Amino acid sequence: MDNSSIPEDLRRFVLTSIPSVPFLEALLLMRADPDHAWRRDTLARRLYVREKTAEDLLADLCTARIAVPCDDAGAYRYGPADAGLRERIDRLADAYATHLVEVTHLIHSSLDRKAQQFADAFKWRKDS
Repeated sequence: MDNSSIPEDLRRFVLTSIPSVPFLEALLLMRADPDHAWRRDTLARRLYVREKTAEDLLADLCTARIAVPCDDAGAYRYGPADAGLRERIDRLADAYATHLVEVTHLIHSSLDRKAQQFADAFKWRKDS
């Protein structure tokens, strides 16, 4: 399965909704244990990232309507906002489990494109 063999709707979901591999890894950890209350320190240890990064990932997962706060102490649980989102995540988890490299390349291609667009915004134009 190369990028072109990933179903188009799943490709679109990755390109529009999965900003980074750590985001996807956090999402998949939460999905694997939906009753677990994830805190930034626990997530940081499991993903080998700094606690601030884990905190940002949890916030991003909430903004994406994939995780929900479960207490006032900064814990979150897996909780996709609707059945359609849950189904897309399940399909993405299956694709990632069997085609990790292809899905990772798709995520990175999106990041590369965004970085290039940002860089292009600062290019000096002859007509400027």
